[in-house]
Amino acid sequence: MKIVVDCRYVRTDQHDGISRYTAGVVEALSRKHPLTMLISDERQLKLLPELPWAMASSPTSAREPLVAFQVNKLEPDVVFTPMQTMGTLGRRYKLVKTLHDLIYYRNRTPPRDLNPAIRLLWRLYHLAWWPQRTLLNRADAVATISETTKHLIEQHRLTKRPIVIVGNAPDPDAVDAPAVREMPTDRELLYMGSFMPYKNVDTLARALHELPGYRLHLLSRISAADRQRLTALAPPDALVIHDGTSEDDYRSLLDTATALVTASLDEGFGLPLVEAMSVGTPVVASDIPIFREIGGDAALYATATDPVAMASAIRRLEDPAEWARRSAASRAQAARFSWDRSAAALLETLEGLAKP
Repeated sequence: MKIVVDCRYVRTDQHDGISRYTAGVVEALSRKHPLTMLISDERQLKLLPELPWAMASSPTSAREPLVAFQVNKLEPDVVFTPMQTMGTLGRRYKLVKTLHDLIYYRNRTPPRDLNPAIRLLWRLYHLAWWPQRTLLNRADAVATISETTKHLIEQHRLTKRPIVIVGNAPDPDAVDAPAVREMPTDRELLYMGSFMPYKNVDTLARALHELPGYRLHLLSRISAADRQRLTALAPPDALVIHDGTSEDDYRSLLDTATALVTASLDEGFGLPLVEAMSVGTPVVASDIPIFREIGGDAALYATATDPVAMASAIRRLEDPAEWARRSAASRAQAARFSWDRSAAALLETLEGLAKP
């Protein structure tokens, strides 16, 4: 069986969510079966494992509807793509597409890094369900990253194809973290994620008025407008704005933080939760179904739009016994998520499709 994995969404500088997901799946899957990576820019290779690779056009180019003619030349038996938009016209192989979430049907503001034409198409695409159904039904199977999203796909009858969960997972290096973390003396909170409206970071900034002595670290790249708005909402000197952080710095901050916090209104998974829990850092999150699935009984939950409730949940971690209990439970909860398990589920699906 010849497997090709679509790696054209991998970044060339630093991982975002889809990029990290692709790299995690590829590395774990390659330990179970040989594969070829499909890229569109050789700079992507620095964020990917050393494996055989081939070139194709960019997934955002006008050639995407006909990309199967390029992939056919590789003579794959089956192709896995981490998105649902891969062109299928003329394909001569089995195909597994991925739908991570349905966030943009409820929150239609597209990612800001897309060009204006793609942003317009993005908005139009999410005005109705039929475009999604059309794309998914052109695959032979559909992967998603959580039970929550699988349920939503079924609820909205988005595909007739089999659905397999190929979940996200933390960096394998997290298994080297100490089994028990010491409760930190400084009260440092971390937020990792974008500043899209549905991420609801404003609630976290407002909650700081109820948390004297705490600092909230905003780790991701941030626009001038978001920086100005959030700084105005928070108490003076309560925000630490990193405007992007390296993998090593992120890990160091996770290892010493009081908690990772998020007030997001909608998610497909919530990888930062697992990354924090995997090193024993407790999580305080908005009370939405996906976070209940990911955080289990280890996380603390609060109403997403209530800064006072969010602050109250965070203050529960001031009790050393509560913090230690949540830290230990976090490690146990994070152990449920691994790239090896995700790769095994994916490989089983790929093998099933490749059979004559």
